[in-house]
Amino acid sequence: MLERYYTVELEGEDEVVIQKSRFIGHVRRVESEEAAQAFIQEIKKIHHSASHNCSAYMIGEHNEIQKANDDGEPSGTAGVPILEVLKKRDLKDTAIVITRYFGGTKLGAGGLIRAYSSTTSQAIDTTGVVERILMQVVQITVAYPLLGKVENELRNANYRIEKIDYLESVTFTVLVEVANVDAFKEWITNLTSDKAVSTLGEKNT
Repeated sequence: MLERYYTVELEGEDEVVIQKSRFIGHVRRVESEEAAQAFIQEIKKIHHSASHNCSAYMIGEHNEIQKANDDGEPSGTAGVPILEVLKKRDLKDTAIVITRYFGGTKLGAGGLIRAYSSTTSQAIDTTGVVERILMQVVQITVAYPLLGKVENELRNANYRIEKIDYLESVTFTVLVEVANVDAFKEWITNLTSDKAVSTLGEKNT
């Protein structure tokens, strides 16, 4: 799994008017091709009276799935420009649908490419881009006399404590960046004079 990558916030949209045509950019984070297709169909249903609902998506750690659809616009003037913006920004697990309501003025191939590209960029900017970081769940178990010291040091170091279980011993469930796990375990060992037990859990972003 990638240790870090960029994608969009969960969902958003924005609208641009270019020579009387309305271009509405819809953005959604998706993690499968099925989810991307469902999103496209959802937008098409909402904007069924639009001239075009052009789309593109890029999914997978290494962008394994890439699709673009012109939906009736001249070949290569809509879907591909949308996809090129995703590639340029390296946004993974992202689907875009650009809805166009024709305003009566033809834009030509170059104008269409610019319109779909700029609408895509603006919709992404409005939605927001986030960096997702692969985190390792680490459980730290200590005796009660170390509770205050360990908790204070974890919080001061800005580690994310998911929960604390108070049983016979105290167990902290902490999220640590995968790249920093070894250094974190060494830090805990030194902090507790080797009196902590560290257990690795699952990884997630």
